Amino acid sequence: MTGGTAAGGGIEIVGLGGVRRAPAARVRAACEGPVALAVVGDSPVTEQDVRGLLPAVRAGRWAELTRWPGSYWVVASDGRQHFVSGDLAGIRAVYYTPHQEGTAWASEPGLLGRPLVPDLPLLAARLAAGGHHWPHRTPYEQIRQVPGGFGLLLAPGAPPQLVDIAGVEPASELREGAERFGRAFTDAVHHRVRAASGVVGADLSGGLDSSAAVVLAAGVGTVHAVTYTDGYTSGEDMAFAARVAEHTAARHTVATGSDEQLPFGFPPGQPTGTEPVLEAAMYAMDTAYLRPVRGLPLHLTGHGGDIVLDASSSCWVRLLQDGRRREAHRQVVAFARLCNTAPGPYWKALKQAADLGRSGTLEGAAEALKRGAIAPSPAVASWSWCRLGAGASWLTAEGRHEVAAMLRQAAHDRQPECADEFDQWAALRSVGASARGWTPYADALGVRPVYPYLDNEVVRAAFAVPALARRGLVSYKPLLRAALPQLPDWLTSRRSKGSFTAQRIAGLARHQGLLDGLIAASPLAAGGLIDSAAVRVALAQAARGQSATVIADLHQLIVTCWWLTGQTAAKEVTAC
Repeated sequence: MTGGTAAGGGIEIVGLGGVRRAPAARVRAACEGPVALAVVGDSPVTEQDVRGLLPAVRAGRWAELTRWPGSYWVVASDGRQHFVSGDLAGIRAVYYTPHQEGTAWASEPGLLGRPLVPDLPLLAARLAAGGHHWPHRTPYEQIRQVPGGFGLLLAPGAPPQLVDIAGVEPASELREGAERFGRAFTDAVHHRVRAASGVVGADLSGGLDSSAAVVLAAGVGTVHAVTYTDGYTSGEDMAFAARVAEHTAARHTVATGSDEQLPFGFPPGQPTGTEPVLEAAMYAMDTAYLRPVRGLPLHLTGHGGDIVLDASSSCWVRLLQDGRRREAHRQVVAFARLCNTAPGPYWKALKQAADLGRSGTLEGAAEALKRGAIAPSPAVASWSWCRLGAGASWLTAEGRHEVAAMLRQAAHDRQPECADEFDQWAALRSVGASARGWTPYADALGVRPVYPYLDNEVVRAAFAVPALARRGLVSYKPLLRAALPQLPDWLTSRRSKGSFTAQRIAGLARHQGLLDGLIAASPLAAGGLIDSAAVRVALAQAARGQSATVIADLHQLIVTCWWLTGQTAAKEVTAC
């Protein structure tokens, strides 16, 4: 979609002059005189439902327009002001940029009528400190994004305004919140499977999130579940996937990968996309296991389940912020004992996070970068507002200067100051960006992914439950068990979770020479922001399995460098 001064091409939406959408987009719209409202995307909403909310448009109650099931954009006009929003997670993104004639907005950066110039300092800052400090920025210069949880309001003669649409209504207890979440999540799965009227595809990793979605989907339709396995995959994951498939009578296809499917191969013809995403490194793996479900009307995933069903140790920082020190200490000690780790350093790190707060932590990180090179060191695995990881140790002096300045600016931006609230929105936007960034890969693979855990109403129902209640000590993801009691106990009692760490180490070793060259030739290195020699040392150690703590940062750097290579090639083609 395009709007504002960017509108051009496509089909105009009735009643919303200047707003255009792609021919294949599903739209339900209504208008009365100058007042108009459209819902664009995946939702069971009807035109009659949309017409019923025109009074909310007249009154400027913008958040009310985002309470439909599904995943979609909302566009509205009261005749003078124009409002547009995507979903809370940011899968349905809204980008905007100033033009001489006013503000242009679009659902893709390339539709804004502005050259797509990568913002190298921002990419370096994301690598060093995480991207959640700049939710309004994109990988491109002069192009902004509406953060998840907000909509964009445009009025003549006024600057663009961000409108809070989060609308989370706190639940009084886990039981009440679980009932609300169970209804929302069940509806999110059921309405899509019923609308598909046929066989639907589904990921089935054996984890709780994808397994719960498959169980619900099989209750109202026919499911073809797919699972990836190889010599590095957890046998427990495979066993749970097989058991879920048997329990639901779902058709189950298992793809057995080889070294050709290891991460970081970047096979020829792989799409680049509009932003770097971690999934880019897994494209060969995705190609192998998704082939059997190509062309089905939809493909269910468990993506986002970790964010809505669980919470991080930020919930204990929130206890400290609220003055509940004794309760926080009791839970931290219990957790440390479960993990067989010393509680002292863990407790100290959480206290420091509570004492410094968001702004203080970002200022401290900026000061550390200003003082000089960051030495990579094993960190206590507790939550922090801002963690300078291995990526920060790869910055050059110029890179540290750029990132420090950006952190100082971010310290004064408006963001939640309660640790658990800040963390859950940061995590939600990150997982939404991952889903959004995978869109070109899904298109190339012939699948239509849906993310029921990330629907607006599902997210609102989950976030209504306090993070502390979602953070189970004895049980894992207690919200899921309470919300869906019909799930088998052998599934919801699982506490373990598989990972692709072994595959990533093997992929780094297999492609080490290629990756060395990719990083050294990248604009980040050529622009003097990262030290490719320092990265080369870290890559060699990780490829030998000697430093698993840097793998996440290497993964981020590699996909960023690969993405930038594609952007450079595109600019060269355009120049020709």
